[in-house]
Amino acid sequence: IVPHVNEFEEARDDRMDPLGEEDHEVVPHLVHRYPDRVLLLITDRCASYCRFCTRKRWVGQGPTPKPEHLQQALDYVREHQTIREVIVSGGDALMLDDAKLDKLLGDIRQIKHVDIIRLGTRMLAFAPMRVTKNLVEVLKKHQPVYVMSHFNHSNELSPQASQAIKDLVDAGVPVLNQTVLLKGVNDNAESLSELFRALTRLRARPYDLHQCDVVKGASQFRVPLERALQIMKQLRGHISGLCVPHFIVDIPGGFGKVSITPESIVKRDDTHVYLQGFDGEVAPYPLD
Repeated sequence: IVPHVNEFEEARDDRMDPLGEEDHEVVPHLVHRYPDRVLLLITDRCASYCRFCTRKRWVGQGPTPKPEHLQQALDYVREHQTIREVIVSGGDALMLDDAKLDKLLGDIRQIKHVDIIRLGTRMLAFAPMRVTKNLVEVLKKHQPVYVMSHFNHSNELSPQASQAIKDLVDAGVPVLNQTVLLKGVNDNAESLSELFRALTRLRARPYDLHQCDVVKGASQFRVPLERALQIMKQLRGHISGLCVPHFIVDIPGGFGKVSITPESIVKRDDTHVYLQGFDGEVAPYPLD
């Protein structure tokens, strides 16, 4: 989170908008990249200004959406019945006060074809006192609402953060966690195992482990892809499947997320594939 002079160094593939969100912005602050879901950037303010943020071009720099923009976004969702999910992010969805959040969630819930609402937040790590009894009641009122937390290291799971997660899941509000793989921070199986086990104990599902996006100025944090896959290979089988997230690469240019796994098929012949287990042993499995 601390700015560094290395951010002025640009790697070959760096982009200001690595996920092509601006190209998929259908009305101000509403991104429609996948057929069944949209991303609503409700505020440019966040609990933390991470130096690897994929929205460094926008977060903390404005403009915050105006009421008329929000109305345009809701109208768009209402008019497109293929949209089943609204992801509220920014910035940070929980930067809205309870009254504004209650109103927004209520407006979305009135759109009958929307099944799921997700709230993207860094608040559980940086300001867990935001999870008050009143906030929990607001989220319960508009279920199903999934809280998408963002923890990158077990050191972020303070007693207060752990209690915030417990308060949410005890109230029936699911918490799914997204982690970014970061060089020098968590790029080893031991750190990730500790984090994922701790989250699972708290009933917060490790959902995605993201390869750091090719955002301009963040190359110092990117782990080479081959090394990232080796780390995933070290996790597989050594910690419970409940603890292992999907390893995700968001294709630059707005072509969507893909889940990448270490190659399990070592070879194949006319009758079998040969699979390598977590301990390195290889055994055949029939093709039919």
